[in-house]
Amino acid sequence: MDETITIADGLRIALRRSARARRMILRVPRDGGDPVLTLPSRVALAEGLAFAEARVGWLREATARRPGPRRVEAGVLLPVEGVLRRLIPASERAARLEPDRLLIPQGRPPGPVVQGYLKHLAHDRLRLACDRHAAALGRQVRAISLRDTRSRWGSCTADGRLMFSWRLAMAPPQVLDYVAAHEVAHLAHMDHSPRFWATVERLMPGHGPHRAWLRQNGADLMVWRFRD
Repeated sequence: MDETITIADGLRIALRRSARARRMILRVPRDGGDPVLTLPSRVALAEGLAFAEARVGWLREATARRPGPRRVEAGVLLPVEGVLRRLIPASERAARLEPDRLLIPQGRPPGPVVQGYLKHLAHDRLRLACDRHAAALGRQVRAISLRDTRSRWGSCTADGRLMFSWRLAMAPPQVLDYVAAHEVAHLAHMDHSPRFWATVERLMPGHGPHRAWLRQNGADLMVWRFRD
């Protein structure tokens, strides 16, 4: 669990410990949350604080540059499976996807309706992708759950439980498939060793551009607000 601490000039940051981290990482989420300082387990807190305080100027500039939250409402263009779709109220009982728009039930709050649709879409796509990759690896997925995570797109436990962000339904299908392959590969290797990345490549050859897309554009999916 993250711990919020205050550093120089009263700036608040979230402190995160990670057994997988090899170096200190300081980032500013584009979704409006506090800056996050990730520390490897072996790094002392004092060293981490000094690292963050030496970059207070950069933190303030990066925080000022990030875009504000975007509200999901009728008429906006929202990415669904990597394509911008116009949210159109219509005489529908449930949300329905068309090539260039997402029809939503008229008279109902758009945000919760669209959020529910994206969750169902993400679960369906991820279930199929994980089953396919697990079969290729000769492993078994015990369970899949969805959350609205801010720091990671997916995770895997030692007993085969996979967790994903439902916002992956907003990304291109190949990107969602890459994240599924990434987490399924952890069923064989609970690390990010060369063997792990070789397994990812085996499951999804040429995954590099999809990984890069997520790094470059993933933060844009986090700015959307579905509830007040």
